[in-house]
Amino acid sequence: MSFLKKLFGGGSSSAAAPAGPKRQLEYNGFLIAATPYKEGGQWQTCGTLTKTIAGEVKQHRFIRADRFADEEAASDHAILKGQQIVDQLGERVLS
Repeated sequence: MSFLKKLFGGGSSSAAAPAGPKRQLEYNGFLIAATPYKEGGQWQTCGTLTKTIAGEVKQHRFIRADRFADEEAASDHAILKGQQIVDQLGERVLS
């Protein structure tokens, strides 16, 4: 029965709304926030990049395929991925 509920939208999804940031880091003018969420019994790498440009707060959410057994490892990886995105794309990620 629970299979049918999930199939037709009756079940809840933990991926729909990650909880608040588990870890944050200021990096090259960006605020990187790790927001991993539980998916399939593991923690999915997820985070946000936020920066204020000309008085406007802009944000980019990223999700990666990497999964980890514990939340702390997923948070650490999200911070590393956020740094990598900032290094490679800079402010272009926000456009």
